[in-house]
Parts: sequence; structure tokens; C-alpha cells
Amino acid sequence: MLNATHQQKLILASQSPRRSYLLNQAGLEFDVIPSRFDEDRVPLTDPEGYVRTLAESKAEDVAKTHEQCWVIGADTIVLMDGAILGKPKSAEDARRMLCRLSGRVHQVLTGFAICCRAKDHLFSDVATTDVHFKDLSPNEVEWYIHTDEPFDKAGAYAIQGLGTFLVRQIKGSYTNVVGLPVCEVIEHLIRMGVVQYRV
Repeated sequence: MLNATHQQKLILASQSPRRSYLLNQAGLEFDVIPSRFDEDRVPLTDPEGYVRTLAESKAEDVAKTHEQCWVIGADTIVLMDGAILGKPKSAEDARRMLCRLSGRVHQVLTGFAICCRAKDHLFSDVATTDVHFKDLSPNEVEWYIHTDEPFDKAGAYAIQGLGTFLVRQIKGSYTNVVGLPVCEVIEHLIRMGVVQYRV
């Protein structure tokens, strides 16, 4: 089991239930304090720079009022042919995204940041996973849209949910596609002495 060392407190600066689930599954104890940072303030530059800046901004926003804590921020985007696919605004939007992804490989990028103001520490990075969709029939697309699962998911699907049937293969981190590259996050926390294994 992983434990924080020397009473060091972890905070997840995200209201995403998927990110909370992943960290819980990894054995971490943490509080959830969603960031109030306005994402519209970040200009859409290159995709890697964009998600990295968002992750840093979210972590730093919460760290301002919790200076002794180690704060984890993250942001995930779906990238297809260099274009960012956000959350669909309608059934037609979801249909367009799913048909665009059908039978092809796209990228999922998650920027993640770990911040501790008391230690003057800010680390950030971007994890990328290639995701290969199966060829989707019109019936499969319509069925999936009617489950309502696509509507709060970037790229209109959830690999950890009913959308698992859409994915033929991935290359890279699975947890990154869910919303947080857990391996990389925990590696950094261990490297900084924030958490340790308890036998």
C-alpha cells in the first residue's frame, strides 16, 4: 500500500470521478478539492502546451490556499488529425465524432502537474496514448449515442465504460485514456518522497 510520508497531504484538484477512482485503486489517500480556474483563460496553442498549462493552472489554483499540501492537477484531450475533439454538445455532434474516429487511430493527451507551494515545487508533463478504434457500424454508433455516455466525455466515448467495445487496441498508458497517467504521477510522488510503499 502507498502512504503519504511525514503527514504530507495529497489533494486532487479535479472533480472527475474517474481520476478519483484511479488514485483510490492505486492505494493513495487524498482529498478532492476541485479547481475553480477558468479554462477559457488559456489560449489554444499546441495541444501538448495547452493541456500542460491547464494542468499546472488547476494545481496552482488549489495550492494557493493549501500551501503545505501536494496538489495534483490534470487535463485530458482527444486529438484527431491535429484537431482537438471536446465534449459533444448534441447527438449529431457525438455522431460526427464517433464516425470520424471509426476505424482509425487517434491520440489521448493528459497534462498532469504536481505542485507544493511550501516546497516551491511544480512539476508537469504530458502523457500520450494512441487509441485504435474498430470500424463502427451505423447501428453501433446510434446504440452508443442513446446510452448517453458520450455526452460528458472528450471525444464522445469512455474507454472505462460501455465505450470499451469501441477500442480495438491502445499503445501507451490505459489510465491516461481514462484521465490520469497513474504510473507517472506515482513515480514522481515517490521520487519526491511524498509517498512510500508500506509492507
